[in-house]
Amino acid sequence: MTRYRILLITGNVHKKREVEIILSDYESMFEVEMEPNIRKVEVQADDIYDIARQAMLDISRIVKPRKDTYLVLEDDGLYIEALGGFPGPYSEYVYRTLGLEGILKIMSGIENRSAVFRAALGVLTPSGKVEVVQGSCRGRIADSKRGKGGFGYDPIFVPLGYDITFAEMGIEEKCKISHRARAFRTLADLIVSGVLK
Repeated sequence: MTRYRILLITGNVHKKREVEIILSDYESMFEVEMEPNIRKVEVQADDIYDIARQAMLDISRIVKPRKDTYLVLEDDGLYIEALGGFPGPYSEYVYRTLGLEGILKIMSGIENRSAVFRAALGVLTPSGKVEVVQGSCRGRIADSKRGKGGFGYDPIFVPLGYDITFAEMGIEEKCKISHRARAFRTLADLIVSGVLK
């Protein structure tokens, strides 16, 4: 059986753990490792697709492709409908500066709490191609922070069809439905089917 290596450009151990759980459905076909030493340049753009693509194009100029290894970076964003898609591609910056309390304060009194989490994976394939794979999860912004699990915006995001936040559900449940899960499953299917080489 062919084994594939996913090398994540991140120092976030929570992301690595989630990707391992997501790809565990593929019967040990994937080995997930972290590569925290490659610097990802944050491109200023309004679309995470463009950010992920440009960041991986930049990396592909300095990193050589490796056999059976897929170099992957993730860019994601929380898009809140009533705020015109804010914070979107600026989600990490907004999280660091305003925090969850800041988002909840901005949303105070707003009835439309619809939101979507989006993930874009910039991928450098073993043959040296740069591709982007996306995933999304619809839901809504909770009225308050809830739950101790997860990270980032998880305590305020309630996925569609649920009454609990990502932070209130177990990691295994989150990894079935999240934007990250959908993006990485799509990536795994493309790799296993031979579409991405």
